[in-house]
Amino acid sequence: MDDLKKGMEVTEAKFKLTLCDGTACIHKHSKELLLAVESELDKHGLRQAVKINLSGCLGMCKDGPILIVNPGFVMYGGVRVEDVPEIVQSHLVDNKAVTRLIISPDYLYNRFFRVFGDVDFFGRQMRICLRNCGIIDPENIDDYLALRGYEALAKALEMMTPQEVVDEVKKSGLRGRGGAGFSTGLKWEFTAKQVSDRKYVICNADEGDPGAFMDRSAIEGDPHTVLEGMIIAGYAIGASKGVVYIRAEYPLAIKRLEKAIAAAREHNLLGSGILGSNFDFDIEIRLGAGAFVCGEETALIHSIEGSRGMPRPRPPYPSVSGLFGKPTLINNVETWANIPVILLDGADWFSSIGTETSKGTKVFALAGKVHNTGLVEVPMGTTLREIIYDIGGGIPKGKMFKAVQTGGPSGGCLPEQYLDTQIDYESLAKAGSIMGSGGMIVIDEDACMVSLARFFIEFTQDESCGKCTPCREGTKRMYDILTRITEGKGRPGDIELLERLGGMIKRASLCGLGQSAPNPVLSTIKNFREEYEEHIHAKTCRAGQCTAMLSFTVNEKCIGCGACKRVCPVAAVEGARREKHRILPDKCIRCGQCYEACKFDAITRA
Repeated sequence: MDDLKKGMEVTEAKFKLTLCDGTACIHKHSKELLLAVESELDKHGLRQAVKINLSGCLGMCKDGPILIVNPGFVMYGGVRVEDVPEIVQSHLVDNKAVTRLIISPDYLYNRFFRVFGDVDFFGRQMRICLRNCGIIDPENIDDYLALRGYEALAKALEMMTPQEVVDEVKKSGLRGRGGAGFSTGLKWEFTAKQVSDRKYVICNADEGDPGAFMDRSAIEGDPHTVLEGMIIAGYAIGASKGVVYIRAEYPLAIKRLEKAIAAAREHNLLGSGILGSNFDFDIEIRLGAGAFVCGEETALIHSIEGSRGMPRPRPPYPSVSGLFGKPTLINNVETWANIPVILLDGADWFSSIGTETSKGTKVFALAGKVHNTGLVEVPMGTTLREIIYDIGGGIPKGKMFKAVQTGGPSGGCLPEQYLDTQIDYESLAKAGSIMGSGGMIVIDEDACMVSLARFFIEFTQDESCGKCTPCREGTKRMYDILTRITEGKGRPGDIELLERLGGMIKRASLCGLGQSAPNPVLSTIKNFREEYEEHIHAKTCRAGQCTAMLSFTVNEKCIGCGACKRVCPVAAVEGARREKHRILPDKCIRCGQCYEACKFDAITRA
């Protein structure tokens, strides 16, 4: 490893600026911010005294763009171009931090992982998979090497047999982070035992859950840790070829993977005779077209082979007959990112984190109605309440918590009574949901659970490959029933029909997509049955989201300001200025714009 680190760039500078260059911050104009910083440094003659480093996602997506100034680890959030002159003058010239922009003043270092001080967002996190995200420049292999990068690979090649590597992963208790939670070590062991002239290693980066961005952010922030995990697996199972299957909608992640693969080849970390050994292994990228079903491993394999992405019955499992009929090991991005840490710091240490049956940490994309949306990584066993309230900061605008949906469109919606449920595979399943790949959407009191269930079943119905009848036809029937209910046309017996259909689809569908598709509907019926009954029998939506059931009228508080009349898209409001207005029910399309525009509570929604 000493040879690897020769020639690494060393720049002496008084200050180091780290600017987040992840997708969320780029969307908030971090590229323009970088140009402004460079221009301002030139004005002050500080170019040589300041080193600028670009990093991946730090996780605090809500507060981007994020700019970190070292020494001192002063983290500025929500930085705009117009803030740059003040930061340069005050912090870099006068040595006074701009307190109004600071997010977190603390930074602590631990030899096993990096955690960000005892602040609300980072205080309960433990970053293993995301250990380098927000710290290193993901496009600079030297940054990765400086933080023990590829040391785990060197250890495996120089000090361990392939079987010892498999045993260490098995001993760690790591379970697949793609959703099923199968033992990673057992999967490696099954594939390693197969006798074949060729074996494959695949990284499943086809992240398709609505509101999920774990894999994308992990690759954007630290692509080398994924590659290192795959190379180690190739050595352990006797494979010579790896494939990263990633959806084409992730251009930044793809770009950084391409650069990482090229840099790894230049450093003899990919290709022939890796690190002077007799081990050959290379990796290529295959782009997916964005089909949700291609997250299922057999459908993914068909897609790589050039066929339509459709699942097939198992057995045989990919470990026996996978890509091009050869033994194939498939894990997702987060699983691969844990492998180097397990080999470097030991299976015993890794297995000391988490619960008895769920070891290590889990990354979640925290989204929805919560203050601190973003990417979080917590030890298994952390409760939903801790994630939503301690890390997420609770529900905005003083609204009440209503539910949390875990596991993406295949997961369940859990109400307040489950907030103290631990995050592990068994506990979430017992509560009526799943871990999934890590999507977590927080729902407040304004949501209609029937409408939400309809949204998710529409997604899975649209993404169904159509191969098996239960999924293809069953999800369509469930969607039709839910649409009828949200339009005020629900019938007695619809709830029971949804339950029967959901149970049949779960039992009879071919793959995991169909088997889990009814989960959002069944969990909302279980936990929010009264809302279904109100829609069907009372023809009302308590959240006011099902517009077909709504009516809008002008009450006595109207002063005739005309605000409602101006925003109505179909001219359904009439009335003279300073006189009480009237909404024409035959023309009203129930869009609710008049209700939102009125500042005097003069519109009654019923």
